[in-house]
Amino acid sequence: MQDHFAEKLARIQAILDAGLDAPAAIAIFELLGGQGVSAADLEHGRLYSELLPKGREPGFTPTQRHLHFLWDALDRLPSCLVVSLAFPLRQMLARRLFAGVGRDFLCEEHVRFNFGQFISLGDNVFFNRGVFLDSKGGLKIGHSVALAEDVRVFTHGHSESSHKERSYAGVVIEDYAKIYSGAVILPGARVGREAIVAAGALVSGDVPAGMVVAGAPARVIRPRRDEGRHGEELDHLWL
Repeated sequence: MQDHFAEKLARIQAILDAGLDAPAAIAIFELLGGQGVSAADLEHGRLYSELLPKGREPGFTPTQRHLHFLWDALDRLPSCLVVSLAFPLRQMLARRLFAGVGRDFLCEEHVRFNFGQFISLGDNVFFNRGVFLDSKGGLKIGHSVALAEDVRVFTHGHSESSHKERSYAGVVIEDYAKIYSGAVILPGARVGREAIVAAGALVSGDVPAGMVVAGAPARVIRPRRDEGRHGEELDHLWL
């Protein structure tokens, strides 16, 4: 059974390595069981992000457009439920979509982002289901960080007097931090090393290293109960 998926992933890897034009993207889509989209559709279509101001500034190359299509399309196909196929494939796509991706990146289904080229990940990063990353202002995530279900990160905002006026501020999440389910990280925030953001928290500023924050707005409630463990000793093993 594993040989079946390994063979399919090898074929996809070969297509990606040869250069991802529209026909190649459709070939991968069809290998995953997709149908009903043509190379012409992909060539003439545009991503939502391309219509935004940040999309017009740096622009999207055709390859980036095709990669985004494959990332989102995977989650609309039964193939997304096959861990042996979907997890390695997301690693392949992320290495081409993001500014940087470290070793052992793991990503569950329905993770969305608007500008992959502004996202940088360290080693051993885990995104659980439903994560949304607004990366317009830049997003840097360190080693061994986990974002749990439905975490949302924002790096831009709008003026209340004119929606046309936008501001951008990057977010940094440092090594060994954990962001629990439903938390929201706002523009300009920095989550310190080994910190924990509790479920449902709203983070608008800096989270001190080694601390647990909770609430809306988030406030420090206590130090992390690390029992003297730090770094790799914290056993951030996701699967």
